[in-house]
Amino acid sequence: MAEKWNNRAIFRLLWPLIIEQILAVTMGAADTVMVSSVGEFAVSGVNIVDNINNLLIIVFTALCTGGSVVVSQYIGRRDSQNAGSAAKQLVYIVTAASLVVMVIGMIWRRQIITLLYGKVAEDVLNAAAVYFLITALSYPALAVYNANAALFRAMGNSRVTMRIALLVNILNVGGNAFFIFGLRIGVVGAALSTLISRIVAAGVTTVLLVRNRQGAVSLAGLLKIRFIPPMIRIILNVGIPSGLENSMFQLGRLLTQRIFTSFGTSAMAGNAIAGVVNSFSLMPGMAFGLSLITIVGQCIGAGDYVSAKRNTAKIMKLSYITLFIISGTIYIFMENMVSLFNLSPEAHELAKTFLRVHCISMAIGWPMSFGLPNALRAAGDARFVMIVAVISMWTVRVSAAYLLSYTFGIGPLGVWLAMGGDFIVRGSFYLTRWVRGTWEKKTVIEG
Repeated sequence: MAEKWNNRAIFRLLWPLIIEQILAVTMGAADTVMVSSVGEFAVSGVNIVDNINNLLIIVFTALCTGGSVVVSQYIGRRDSQNAGSAAKQLVYIVTAASLVVMVIGMIWRRQIITLLYGKVAEDVLNAAAVYFLITALSYPALAVYNANAALFRAMGNSRVTMRIALLVNILNVGGNAFFIFGLRIGVVGAALSTLISRIVAAGVTTVLLVRNRQGAVSLAGLLKIRFIPPMIRIILNVGIPSGLENSMFQLGRLLTQRIFTSFGTSAMAGNAIAGVVNSFSLMPGMAFGLSLITIVGQCIGAGDYVSAKRNTAKIMKLSYITLFIISGTIYIFMENMVSLFNLSPEAHELAKTFLRVHCISMAIGWPMSFGLPNALRAAGDARFVMIVAVISMWTVRVSAAYLLSYTFGIGPLGVWLAMGGDFIVRGSFYLTRWVRGTWEKKTVIEG
């Protein structure tokens, strides 16, 4: 294993992951940019639903993390039979979970929007409700695609998912152009192109994995459904803590996003655009984090803890260097980036103010707070990651956001300041845990 994950192998895994993550965010950005021609109410409506979608789909994205860790460790042990069994169980449970979440989203979409965001303008609410209804239909396809993508990454084959992401983006941008500018159906068009793109992605990746009979992981015989409780339990041991962690993160994020609604549409639109730029800036860091699940999982599956430590240190250094460069670039060219969006002068200035805070906090704390915990999860230390994340979210990000925004009168900027504090606090705990080596005592698969 130490020989397998040399510098060249890590690079082959990383560069497609970086491109894939950038392309993934491009889908949401394309919806936001192209629907901005309809008006700020449409931008705000799409942004509201994207945030809610992130909360609802956490259920099955967390399961994908659990499945990826389990499959990676089986691959590290060169146990293809159990790797394949775990892969099928992952697809079954994410499909079931996504169907439940889809029904909840479709039936109670307006209630969910009102509960999380309070009173919003009627035109924003209507746009959000329509976008929510159509994108909810895509949850099962998105769940299957995420599961399949996690399986490809667990094998170290990130090129496949990169190519699929490219295809999806072409379909999404083309669909947006056709529906929004051609048929002029605005928010509905943006949602339809997202739905179609996700269905295609799920279908193509499933076919590829079913045909991958000679690979480390195959979904051959997928339709012969058979649940294996012990295997599901192993996946849930990692997936449930990750799901609870991410659910609390997204819920806390939504509660802080609610602050922007109290400061008007300009604050909401400025935050939405800053969020888009923010998402692009973090994609390389997300890729580094995903690579840690594969590399550390395989190393630990093979019992090679020395390589796990060495490769984690190497990837964390690369992550810090990369995000520092990105932060500096955004800071310098911020005006040009924000000008790409059709914003009012007030929203334009707010977006730049939010991004200034983000650039500084990202360079200091993001790799520790969101990259390093993937190495801990891959080692089976998901429960610790969950506890730290939940405590930091509620005691630092949420509480501080409300105090700074309202009590101290800073306004919506307080949300971004609190977010930066959260990066640093949780990251410090994760770094301490990794250095002490407590994670080495954890186990995911027995035997």
